Amino acid sequence: MLDYVWLVPAFPLAGVLANVFLGGRLGKKFVGLVSCASVALAFASSVAVLVEMLALEPGLRHVERHVFTWFLSADLKVDAALLADPLSVLMMVVVSGVAFLIHVYSVGYMAGDPGYRRYFIYLNLFTFSMLTLVSGANFLVLYVGWEAVGLCSYLLIGFWYEKKAAADAGRKAFIVNRIGDFGFVLGIILIFRMFGTLDFGSVFPRAAEMFPMGSPTITAITLLLFLGATGKSAQIPLYTWLPDAMEGPTPVSALIHAATMVTAGVYMVARCSALYVLAPVSMGVVAAVGLATAVYAASIGLVQNDFKRVLAYSTISQLGYMFLACGVGAFAAGVFHLMTHAFFKALLFLVAGAVIHALAGEQDIRRMGGLRRELPVSFWSFVVASLAIAGIFPFSGFFSKDEILWDTLQARGPLVWGVAAVGVLLTAFYMFRLLFLVFWGKPRHGGHVHRPPLSIDVPLACLAVLSAVGGLVGAPMLFGRHFIKEFLAPVFAGGAGHAASAGHAAAAAAHVSAGAGAAHPVSELGMALVSISIAAVGIALAHRFYVMSPDVPRRLKEKFATAYSVLLNKYYVDEAYGAIFVRPLVAFAAGLWRYLDALVIDGAVNGSANTVAAGSRVLRRLQTGRLQDYALSVALGAVVVLLFWLTRW
Repeated sequence: MLDYVWLVPAFPLAGVLANVFLGGRLGKKFVGLVSCASVALAFASSVAVLVEMLALEPGLRHVERHVFTWFLSADLKVDAALLADPLSVLMMVVVSGVAFLIHVYSVGYMAGDPGYRRYFIYLNLFTFSMLTLVSGANFLVLYVGWEAVGLCSYLLIGFWYEKKAAADAGRKAFIVNRIGDFGFVLGIILIFRMFGTLDFGSVFPRAAEMFPMGSPTITAITLLLFLGATGKSAQIPLYTWLPDAMEGPTPVSALIHAATMVTAGVYMVARCSALYVLAPVSMGVVAAVGLATAVYAASIGLVQNDFKRVLAYSTISQLGYMFLACGVGAFAAGVFHLMTHAFFKALLFLVAGAVIHALAGEQDIRRMGGLRRELPVSFWSFVVASLAIAGIFPFSGFFSKDEILWDTLQARGPLVWGVAAVGVLLTAFYMFRLLFLVFWGKPRHGGHVHRPPLSIDVPLACLAVLSAVGGLVGAPMLFGRHFIKEFLAPVFAGGAGHAASAGHAAAAAAHVSAGAGAAHPVSELGMALVSISIAAVGIALAHRFYVMSPDVPRRLKEKFATAYSVLLNKYYVDEAYGAIFVRPLVAFAAGLWRYLDALVIDGAVNGSANTVAAGSRVLRRLQTGRLQDYALSVALGAVVVLLFWLTRW
């Protein structure tokens, strides 16, 4: 099956083509069936690739498949080549599996939408783009997928383009990502300039041989690549597009947050681990940005009232933990959290969609409440997902987040660990605040609750199971083995080995920590109990505030009105960006239009046209079409000639 790894992205692309050319004539059933079946086949193919890879020795789990030569120009030869190694295969399984459940969910959720066919075309294209990104064997194929997911996010966020808010959100996502992508493409150009190739298999092994530890060139490359990651994965300072992306259909939000676009940056940093271990400054920047984003976004989520926006800030925060892991050298832990996050974050968004669908579009959690009886599947699914993201044992998020905290403690010490632990407390609080306000108490919606169809409840149940038990593949204390780390070890140990061969022992040690088991299991167990206790405190506070004493939040809001306003308005960052960047740029552009374009450029063009027109008005007087005018002209000409000759004589 490794020879046919190209089938994984090919199936969703085939779904796009089938619905483009046949969907309009064959109707909604055909569109839904083809879209879901194409992604199901991609998932089946990726699982088959995984099974075949597991049968190989760890050292042989790296297979490149040349599809065709893309282009050849001077020294630049780029193949359309796909890579099957543990990291890409794990990503393919997660992306296609979660995307399949979201496609099935969408069949019921979007059933009455007039843009049904267009929606599924975009959704299939989104899945194809992400699968291309994670399976590419060189930076250019990765970049094609990178830009394609950006295009698809623009199309899907602004899917209901008749609404100004949706159109603005799609445009904002597109523009903000262009800033990050500019840095990303500069990093790729610098890679080609230094290495003469864009192939992963050539760049990564040679990096440690060509550049010393802390090389300015490697630091520049990795920082430029990370700038692209801050845009795609919504990290400080380019995170502002993601909360506004909630204007798209809820299944789109689930796909963006769980399986596609925002995970691209984490995947890219993990893929380039061999470069990052050579750049301690870049590693520090990745860790610092991830840590700051994790706590910062979590604090905003404490007071938001839009169901989906709370989850959006949750995603930004959880992505921060993934980058924190990569920044401290625990790349496998970051990818592990990416996997578990895909399960419970897709579940959270799909539950949000089910609630919004049941309440005829209502998204304000202050107008919900008491839904646990009317929507039992959604309620219990949300409970499981909330326990998972809060990091409660034995749910999936516990294993991956606790591992990040432990690796952070070992690499950066108790102070950084303490800041990360604050994020755990905030996460548990805002998630259970959401749970209690939506599903507990008396109903505040005042309307009929529409029961969701089976196509919505079944994906919720599947994701609930994955959110509950998906983390067990990374539970060495239970099974004596960390299956995810063992599986990913050849990818990350290779980078550490190259660093070590060049004498970079410190980087190698930090990097190997991503693939080795913990040295002090008792200490790790103790810290796991501490992190669970911190999450439990957050849950208890949420229960105290929103179940036992619901008047407490109001009193705190009044007492700390300024702080509450700052959090509710997201630290006024959008307003600051508008004042510092957006409005001055708009004013500058208007000035260029008014003075340079209108006066100089248009003036030159219009002036030349006016000159020709004026000249033609004068010249056309010579062509009147009247015989007497021509006779007079001849006579006058003769007189002028005669006078000329007489004066000469």
